[in-house]
Amino acid sequence: MTSAITTSASPAAPSVGAHARLRPIAVGSAAVTGGLWKQRIDANADASIPEGRAQLEKAKNLLNFRIRVGDAEGEPAGPIFADSDVYKWLEAAAWEYARSQDEGLLRDQLEVTELVARAQDADGYLNTVVPARQERYGELPWSHEHYCAGHLIQAAVAQKRATGRDDLLDVAVRLADHLVATFGPGRTEDIDGHPVIEMALVELFRETGTQAYLDLARWFVDARGHGIIEARGHAPTYFSDRLPVREATTVEGHAVRAVYLAAGAADVAIETGDDALLAQLATQYASMRAEKQYVTGGLGSRWDGEAFGDAHELPNDRAYAETCAAIGGVQWAWRMLLATGEAQYADQIELMLLNGMLAGLSLPGTEYFYVNALHIREGAHPDEERSAAHGRRGWFDCACCPPNIMRTLSSLAGYLATTTDGGVQIHQFAPSTIDAGSAALRVETSYPWDGSVRVVVDEAPDGEFEIAIRVPEWAEGATLDGLPVDAGGYATVTRAWARGDELVLELPLDARFVAAHPRVDEARGQRALVRGPLVYAFEAADNAGVVLDDQSVDPASAVTAEERPDLLGGVTTLRTGDLTAIPYHLWANRGPGAMRVWLPVD
Repeated sequence: MTSAITTSASPAAPSVGAHARLRPIAVGSAAVTGGLWKQRIDANADASIPEGRAQLEKAKNLLNFRIRVGDAEGEPAGPIFADSDVYKWLEAAAWEYARSQDEGLLRDQLEVTELVARAQDADGYLNTVVPARQERYGELPWSHEHYCAGHLIQAAVAQKRATGRDDLLDVAVRLADHLVATFGPGRTEDIDGHPVIEMALVELFRETGTQAYLDLARWFVDARGHGIIEARGHAPTYFSDRLPVREATTVEGHAVRAVYLAAGAADVAIETGDDALLAQLATQYASMRAEKQYVTGGLGSRWDGEAFGDAHELPNDRAYAETCAAIGGVQWAWRMLLATGEAQYADQIELMLLNGMLAGLSLPGTEYFYVNALHIREGAHPDEERSAAHGRRGWFDCACCPPNIMRTLSSLAGYLATTTDGGVQIHQFAPSTIDAGSAALRVETSYPWDGSVRVVVDEAPDGEFEIAIRVPEWAEGATLDGLPVDAGGYATVTRAWARGDELVLELPLDARFVAAHPRVDEARGQRALVRGPLVYAFEAADNAGVVLDDQSVDPASAVTAEERPDLLGGVTTLRTGDLTAIPYHLWANRGPGAMRVWLPVD
């Protein structure tokens, strides 16, 4: 019933005619074969996704659908956006099926899909919670109706691309057609308080070729900032609605909403060739990175409103840094990378994945952080469900983060590399295989624990072909095949290749102390410890007998690295003075306790 106009079965796949410098590789054409990411992807498949289905039953998200279709009685449970967690789980299951071809997982997602399809109204509207509590679209700033629709559409596209089936896509098309008939210029001129529908409609356009979906996505992007939400009596900043997207120079308000909106706007810019919009988004991203991002890549500094603060307002113990915000930051950076080909965005993806997002998940894959603090004081007492002082938790009343992590990990191989007509670009480093069409590459590395990255040609194209390998901004002194290469870009080699040819990138992984911008009050006079792409943390479990809040560091002192295959699944620890540090993303895997990322200078 549909015909794809994309060239890649990946979560964000620009159309053939899109204005993108790089093309993503299909999720099934790249595979992580070992190392840190393989550990986490396997835990996601074996524990997170199965447990996620069980949690959706326990939290009654799935019961809401059964009530809606008459298979059960009662009132819908959970937050008004409870449906969205089901859809994110469906997306995770779809991408995991593309990776593993697990028939049991396919049966599970089709069972849930059938229930979702039955819950759809005759006119295409679909929501299990809102109709029982309020008028349809009566309070869009808070009802999340478009937000839920967006996650359903993303899940449907994933299922189509991963399994070839139209089951959920048929539902998504009917829902999108309903939205096109209901919203936009000359119809209901209203916008949802929580963006994501913009990304989703663009991706549905890419999958089906239906221009109306792209047109509505563009309208939703451009309608924001013109007083629609304020006219309903709401302060606009929280909703990223104070200024039009084309005029804003930074991100503000609710962090997840802000980066989802920016990612959707980037999709619109890519598909319409809107260079002015893309340039404005680049300005906003640069501002966020320079002034509103934690050293971990975490986004959102305020518990109040789950929001970005003012420039350089980055508290450590009250950091919000929602896991979903890091994931949204990755989605935005990925689209900027596809559009521009600039290595800075691949650097950002690495930072956010390895630190801002991965900290939100336990090693076994069944417990989560919603909020990612950078400082837990000695004897800290959790005062509410999301507090990091609890340690990670199995689920949340507002459970947006767990299935968001699941769908990111199940599609993670898609972030490894991209292609152009004349070459392949390697952005993220993991033991992996990459099928780039005319070329097949194999990456051998122990990164991020070791800085050696070997790229082996398993299949070579005819004629000259370019292989480009990212050299991170922090990697001063890097070499490619023994020759110096500049940090902060791509090392490229263009020539005719033969099977067995290889390139070896050597990245210096010397530990380093970093300082925050001097306007960041809570980190002034302090240092954080970083090695390669990993931010480190000092945790009570590794520093018995000391009170971390009384400790300091000497930035001139030696830092020694030690491989610990017996610790936390295999890790490189750092020691400075009498203190030991572990990667920030691994803290709280031995129970909650005191932790610091920043320590005062001696």
